[in-house]
Amino acid sequence: MAGEKDEKLHINLSVGDIVIPMRIYPEDEEMYRRAAKLVSSTVTNYTSRAQGTKGAVDILYMALIDIALKYERESLRNDTAPFKDILTKLTDEIEEALSGQTV
Repeated sequence: MAGEKDEKLHINLSVGDIVIPMRIYPEDEEMYRRAAKLVSSTVTNYTSRAQGTKGAVDILYMALIDIALKYERESLRNDTAPFKDILTKLTDEIEEALSGQTV
């Protein structure tokens, strides 16, 4: 049982024109494949924009920054702290209002 969870799957991910061998947990395979596809499409997009003006390393860094920016935007969008603060204040107000009532 514990051994089953620890067993990793060997996959090859195509990113651009290279193949990257990886050992991953089976339940993560789909996410790895989507991530590789995102990297490939982002690199392809920047490669077509650069049209020979940028080197491969520059293009990879540009793609990396683009993906990181999307990640940062998504993490800000999913920040639930402001909602938790509002719910806490509302709960406190409701409890205060209810504590003043008699049944």
